[in-house]
Amino acid sequence: MAWAGEGGPRLKTRNGADATTWFPEVVRGLAELPAGEHVLDGEVVVLDELGRTDFDKLHARAKARRWKPGLASVVYCVFDVVVHRGRDIRHQPLRRRQACLEQLLRQGAPSLLRVTGLEGQGSQLFHQARLLELEGIVAKRLDSLYLAGQRSETWLKVKRKGATPAQRFNRPKRRPLPEAC
Repeated sequence: MAWAGEGGPRLKTRNGADATTWFPEVVRGLAELPAGEHVLDGEVVVLDELGRTDFDKLHARAKARRWKPGLASVVYCVFDVVVHRGRDIRHQPLRRRQACLEQLLRQGAPSLLRVTGLEGQGSQLFHQARLLELEGIVAKRLDSLYLAGQRSETWLKVKRKGATPAQRFNRPKRRPLPEAC
């Protein structure tokens, strides 16, 4: 999640860790948003030369916990807005939240990328995802409400066969320390 407004821009990971200092280019983009309190839902990614996400480069960048020469730049792919100009709009349908997001990102910031949908063209989009060897696509109903932290039948994740398994990026569990003598 990303916050913009009073107190300055902030980024939080899915697990709640403060990632604000990790991705200064995203923070600069958030600072360029129009005045008001805004909360965006999205995902930090590293894009390759074709615009595909590169999990290995993102992993290396996130592990560094900052930007430094030799590491890839990131962009924040924004797919939803839950607070717009200080108003909680989670109860609004996705179609309305998308309109607010379009208005919010109209000025454009290089590190913020609005993720848009193609209504009624899911098969064509998935075909393109397969050709580009993307992980897959997400399908959402335009009348769906925002439900934080929970899945619902109003959205589906459709993965490409052979896509990178999610567990690839899990950190190995630490072995227990030997008992003291």
